[in-house]
Amino acid sequence: MINRSKLNFDKASLIKTCLLIVCDLAAIETSSFLALFIRFDFSTSEPMGTYWQMFKGHQLVVMALAIVIFAGCHMYSSLWSYVGIRDMLNVLVATILYTLMVTFIFAFLEHDNYGMPRSFYLLSGGFLFATTFFIRFVARAARELKGIGNSSGQAKRAMIVGAGAAGAGLIKEIKANPSLKKKIICLVDDDESKTGKRMYGVRIAGTTNDIEALAERYSINQILIAMPSVSGEEKKRILDICKQTGCEMMIVPGIYQIIRGDVSVSQLKHVDVNDLLGRDPIEVDIDGIMEYVSDKVIMVTGAGGSIGSELCRQIASHNPKQLIMVDIYENTTYGVQNELKRDFPELNLVVLIASVRNTKRIDNIFAMYRPDIVYHAAAHKHVPLMEDSPNEAIKNNVLGTWKMVLASDKWKVNKFVLISTDKAVNPTNIMGASKRLCEMIVQTYNKMSDTDFVAVRFGNVLGSHGSVIPLFKQQISEGGPVTVTHPDIIRYFMTIPEAVSLVLQAGAFANGGEIFVLDMGKPVKIDDLARNLILLSGLKPGIDIEIKYVGLRPGEKLFEELLMDEEGLQDTANKMIHIGHPIAIDEEHFIERLEELKDYVENEPDDIKRYIKNIVPTYTPKK
Repeated sequence: MINRSKLNFDKASLIKTCLLIVCDLAAIETSSFLALFIRFDFSTSEPMGTYWQMFKGHQLVVMALAIVIFAGCHMYSSLWSYVGIRDMLNVLVATILYTLMVTFIFAFLEHDNYGMPRSFYLLSGGFLFATTFFIRFVARAARELKGIGNSSGQAKRAMIVGAGAAGAGLIKEIKANPSLKKKIICLVDDDESKTGKRMYGVRIAGTTNDIEALAERYSINQILIAMPSVSGEEKKRILDICKQTGCEMMIVPGIYQIIRGDVSVSQLKHVDVNDLLGRDPIEVDIDGIMEYVSDKVIMVTGAGGSIGSELCRQIASHNPKQLIMVDIYENTTYGVQNELKRDFPELNLVVLIASVRNTKRIDNIFAMYRPDIVYHAAAHKHVPLMEDSPNEAIKNNVLGTWKMVLASDKWKVNKFVLISTDKAVNPTNIMGASKRLCEMIVQTYNKMSDTDFVAVRFGNVLGSHGSVIPLFKQQISEGGPVTVTHPDIIRYFMTIPEAVSLVLQAGAFANGGEIFVLDMGKPVKIDDLARNLILLSGLKPGIDIEIKYVGLRPGEKLFEELLMDEEGLQDTANKMIHIGHPIAIDEEHFIERLEELKDYVENEPDDIKRYIKNIVPTYTPKK
């Protein structure tokens, strides 16, 4: 069946090409005439007439070869409504080749008549370059003028922060694409020497300190932040200024996310709470992680959770021999399975529904798949819920970890990495105490096994299931109030991909027995976090959305610690990863207490917190 739309398109394209060829032929004749006219002092009398007749004698050959040269230099295959520097270079190369061709023709074919004057070649080539490029530039000018007329009334009035390469790229693309419905009103840049100058016709109106005043003066309703290489702390400062304007904010991603330094509007993303943390990009030794993970059988427990699923994503990208996902909850695990199959079709993926509390099931899995590395992320992590169900925290977190450790030892796993938490340090809740017990299990069995057992301890991750960010977003969408437990409560935060990349790096560093402590940066006030989320939603805290302080929840502390005093701190090759010195444990006595705990918790005691206090001396349960 004939595709009429394609035929119509081809016909229109052919007409445009033919029209362009006609214009080029006219440009060749005009340029040649002007060159002789100027050479002979603006006179058409002899000897100009003789030379013009000489040119006319070879005109058909010259023009035929010119069209071949022009076509070979892509002068008929470019979209001239988007003409740019590369196209100008193509025209320049074509006119140089044309000039050489004309020189050859007249120098050899008209040798007896001494050919054309030498200045003819230079002048005609220069005129031809200017004329042919102008013809093509008219198409771009017409499109941009048409776009200005069509979109100026409905375009967002935008300010760009950053008058560097990224800002320049945004201006060019926005000006070239009226359909984006953005009008760049001004730029700001902290290099004061740029103030007052123009970039692609847009004025650099001041520095970042002028953002609020400029936004009001020029009725700005969108701010585009184009500073991909700026430090996290400086980015936070700029965002803190921008959010006071009430404008929609979008940001160019970090410099490491921009391939080959190209910046486009499609890479702009809305500013979110991650950008407001003021953290510099995490850097890890990718080659080291590749060597550590590549061609290994790797098991991840809790694979459907926030940390477990991100572990699976990053491990899958490092070419493991086989990835085994283990989780008790089928819904999220199924979603992660589909994602991995789509993104990594060659991945050898096994997905198993299993509880880490089921000794026989876990042993069968280890016997069948023989993992080289185990990442144990399965755990109950919700502090208030575990305060109400403390026996479940012990059964799942402590006994589940113990059973995973025993299976890893039995089946000769190379490395076992426990995902721990800052709540294990001087815990005031049963969840934290259970994770401290898990760390003690890992350190105890490391001394008794050929397997390298280690733990990685870090704070809160943004966007995890049950974390404060989704709760705040839901409360804002419902019109408030946003509930904060205490105006002074602070927490350490890290994004999930950042935390997981450092967990993988720590695993590569592990020799056995270490508790790795991730550098979480500066602590964040939860109250500030809530206010920032409200502002990012285009609302005003305390006016549009109420902030309500509801008091600390059971087992909750005002601030978390990442290290116990007696653990000390040791640096690693990565400045974001440290090692806490292990605290001495009586291994034999500790294992006896674990055996007693296993029997005791099965009877659903109502004093499990008191019992745990006797095993974890740093645990101080809140009444």
